[in-house]
Formats: sequence, C-alpha cells, structure tokens
Amino acid sequence: MAANTTSVKLPPKLKARVSALARKSGRSAHSFIVEAVERHAAREEKIQNFVKEALAADADIERTGEVYGAEDVHAWLERLSKGQKAPRQKPWQR
Repeated sequence: MAANTTSVKLPPKLKARVSALARKSGRSAHSFIVEAVERHAAREEKIQNFVKEALAADADIERTGEVYGAEDVHAWLERLSKGQKAPRQKPWQR
C-alpha cells in the first residue's frame, strides 16, 4: 500500500532536536517522525477507549445501582494475583 504524503512544518528548534535524535539513533528524521505519530495516535486511541469504557461503566452503575467496595475489589484482585480461587464479591446497592 502506497503511503500518502503529508507536510509538517516544524519549528526550527524542534526540527533540530528531531534531526539530532534521529541521527544518534541511526534512523532518518522521517522514520523518527512516523514512529512518534504512530505512538501518539495509539496513545490517543487508548485514552479514548478508556473514557468510552469508563462512561459505559458509569452508565451501568446508574442503570443497575450495583457498586463494589474498594477494599473488597482489592482483596479479590490480590487473591486472583496469587492464583487462588476468588469468587466475585456480591455487589451492594446504592
């Protein structure tokens, strides 16, 4: 698949930093910039997904009224991390 060309105007100081870092790592400035954009896009996607999941969880709490105590959740996770059988705690209603 052919890549599309996009021009990015970098401030001179940033361009110098990118060029120096790319040169020190044995890469081209182009590959350095592409990798930076890929990492930032992935980070933004993770943030958006996190927010989407959090809003869905909040809506589920509003719908069901079910919540769990933090201490109960932490104890449950601790048991799971040790490979112990860990039945889920019963939620309590708000």
